Amino acid sequence: MNNSKIALVTGGSRGLGRDMALSLARKGMDVIVTYRSQQQEAEEVVNAIQEIGQKAVALPLDMNNLASYDTFVEAVSEQLSSQWNVTGFDFLVNNAGMGGTVPFVDVTEAFFDEFLNVHYKGIFFLTQKLLPYMNEGGGIVNISTGTTRFVNPGYSVYASMKGAMEVLTRYWAKELGAKGIRCNIVAPGPVETDFNNAAIRSNPQLKERLASLSPLNRVGNADDIGGVVAFLCTDEARWINAQRIEVSGGINA
Repeated sequence: MNNSKIALVTGGSRGLGRDMALSLARKGMDVIVTYRSQQQEAEEVVNAIQEIGQKAVALPLDMNNLASYDTFVEAVSEQLSSQWNVTGFDFLVNNAGMGGTVPFVDVTEAFFDEFLNVHYKGIFFLTQKLLPYMNEGGGIVNISTGTTRFVNPGYSVYASMKGAMEVLTRYWAKELGAKGIRCNIVAPGPVETDFNNAAIRSNPQLKERLASLSPLNRVGNADDIGGVVAFLCTDEARWINAQRIEVSGGINA
């Protein structure tokens, strides 16, 4: 019988989410990953997790389409039953998101609304719908950004939504504590992935400038973040709760 804990990672098909999913599997957890459009990449993550020796499934989820959440939650419940013969899972990693560098004066209402749905409102209500399926003693890990602490022009929408998530994380920790569910939020600094149209990877000057701001003289990689998220989903982290943990190499310390 498989007694592994089960983690659900939204946006687990690539980038930081992919490494989070693989890091959780290396900690001995089974994983449900979600994808918006990259089904093939999500299936590759599932295969990689299976090669590690853990079970995994991939499910579609569009965080911008709140009307689809009930169908998604039903699919999660169905997979828990058919693949694991259980009714609940243990850890929720709210990672799905997108980047966008837009000066405040150029922000449109449509842009604002999409970011609000994906980075705050959607997470709020998806977590609410998933909560009945979360096991006691589990945990929630939200994802923020270093730009809630230091300002990067063009990130006013993205960073303010993440700032709201930081406050919400503390409220969840307080209100879900009776169920033994811990809530923390991880704030990556600049990371070299395909996020935000690979803004750092495709811009050597930006990458060099950001690296120079770090005491370690480099930007982050996906595998700098995934292991921290996975650690927060282990028993070793059982006394870490209601915390914002910045994983940024000390940028702008």
